[in-house]
Formats: sequence, C-alpha cells, structure tokens
Amino acid sequence: MLAAAGRRPTLYLAAALVSAVSLGPVLATEPASGAGTSNASHAVSVAEQLGLEAAAPVASAEESTQRLEQLVASRTERESAETAAADAQAEADRLAAEAAAEAARPKAVLPVNGARLTSGFGARWGTLHAGIDLAAPMHTPEYAVMDGVVLEAGPASGFGLAVYIQHDNGDVTVYGHMDEILVQAGQVVRAGDTIALLGNRGQSTGPHLHFEVHVGGIDGQKIDPLPWLRDRGIQI
Repeated sequence: MLAAAGRRPTLYLAAALVSAVSLGPVLATEPASGAGTSNASHAVSVAEQLGLEAAAPVASAEESTQRLEQLVASRTERESAETAAADAQAEADRLAAEAAAEAARPKAVLPVNGARLTSGFGARWGTLHAGIDLAAPMHTPEYAVMDGVVLEAGPASGFGLAVYIQHDNGDVTVYGHMDEILVQAGQVVRAGDTIALLGNRGQSTGPHLHFEVHVGGIDGQKIDPLPWLRDRGIQI
C-alpha cells in the first residue's frame, strides 16, 4: 500500500509534463494566429516568386536565342545585299570600261605603217592596176583596216599569198604579196589586228603590200582605195 501510494505523485507529475509538452505548441501559436496566417501567405508568395523567377530565365534565354537568330539573319541578308550591290557595281564598271575602250578604239587604220606609196590605182602597162602598192621593209606588220571576217587566206594567183577580209558594210579589202599569213578563213578580226607580215611573193619587184577594195563583196567592183580610206579618216 505504501509503495503504491508513493508512486502516484510521480505518475501525476509525468502526466502533467506530457500535457504541458502537448499543449505548449498550441498555446504558443494561438495568440499569433493572425501572424501565422501572414507567415503562410508570405511563404506562398515567396514560393510563387521563386517559381516565376525560376521560369523567367528560361523565357529570357529563349528570347535571347530568337533575337540572336534574327540578328544573324538580318546580318546575313544585309551582307548578301551588300555583296549583290558590289557585284552589280563591279559589272557596271566593267561594262563602262569596255564601252569606253570600244569608243576609243579606232574604227579604221592604215593597212601598214611607215610605208611609201609606190603605185596608185588605174591603168598600168596596158592593164588595170586594181589597187595601190605600199612599200616597206620585209616582215613589216600588215593590219586589218576595219573590223571584219576573213573570207580567204592563202595562195593566190599573181599575189603569191593573199588575204580577203569582208567588213560590216559588205566591202572586201584585199592584201597581197605578204611573206607570211597570220590569220585563217572564218576568223573575226578587228581594226588594227595583225593579219600578215609584208613580203615579196608572187609577181612583185620588191617588198610591198598590194591593197585593194572590192565594193559589196569579193567579186564586187574594184575601186581606188585612197578615197575609200580617206572617207574613213585614213590618209596615205
């Protein structure tokens, strides 16, 4: 009996301590119920902010990537436009240079430079001398007097060798007695192109160029080359 009575105060004390421990958190929180609500709201707000802040860098990265792609595309487009403009300008400059060179290029030239007129067009020894003779040293270059196409280039009766060139107006110029021919039939030539080296082949008494003009074609009328050349600004 005494032993049981001695244990009861101890049990009461333990129960009181357990109650105090259990009720302590409740009592501690009851007076600050408003603050608890505020703390909870604050916690939610922080969470929401954290969530937004976590998502914001992702959206910003995507926008940055898109912006970068737009900048790259814009720069590529601009560079392409600049390249196209530069190419167009270069082509325009090239065409302008060609046009200037073409405008400056002579339309007619002497058939041989530094030559001396030794025989004119007309009757000679009872026959028609159908051209003019221009004497010069052997192998002096002979030139196409105007733009044209080579009709014939090779051996020719009386000339030894001859070249026939038809020009845009249909007239044909003839070059004879050369020592060497430098063009061939069908070749396109321009005024001033070297077509042969002066010589003394065929019925010739010395190195010279025999030059003729046939109006309207290879079998056309043979005319005095001097007025024909003068009409084109060439004086002999």
